[in-house]
Amino acid sequence: MTKNIAIEVYGAEVICASCVNAPSSLDTFEWLQAAIPRKYKDQPFSITYIDIEKEPENDRQKDYIERIQNDEFFYPLVLVEDEVAAEGYVQLKPIFKELEKHGFTAE
Repeated sequence: MTKNIAIEVYGAEVICASCVNAPSSLDTFEWLQAAIPRKYKDQPFSITYIDIEKEPENDRQKDYIERIQNDEFFYPLVLVEDEVAAEGYVQLKPIFKELEKHGFTAE
């Protein structure tokens, strides 16, 4: 059994200007929340949405928020175990690849 994998989605209500026709950050979060357990049944993970327009919970989140605001990353920004898995127009394949690095196996 794999350990609980932490996934974070950083985003805002306003869609990233560079990500034309992309889903919103919250839509991306909800999509991942539904898609991951369909492919990786009974494999533990937690997924957290972090609004970049609100006060962060800790310094690590603050650092990522500042980096997004300084245009180092596009949002939504998806981290898997604190590694950048996707940003901007998020697709499943890179997220799944990162999960599999941490022991997830598809059924």
